[in-house]
Amino acid sequence: MKKNSQLINALLIGAGGLLLLTEIIGKEDNVIYLIVGLVLLMFGLYRATNHWAYTKDDHKKEDQDQID
Repeated sequence: MKKNSQLINALLIGAGGLLLLTEIIGKEDNVIYLIVGLVLLMFGLYRATNHWAYTKDDHKKEDQDQID
């Protein structure tokens, strides 16, 4: 489950960044693509930071289990 979640986050961040880059580089700016790219990027970052905050202490639990 964790790997799937991280993969989804990475894909959202990558897709959003790619949309933003292609629209910034292109000659004609389409505002819809810029907004969608920004939303995908921000949503992916939001999900990733929530996942990291939720799992930040997992290594402490594993260390405690090994000691016991």
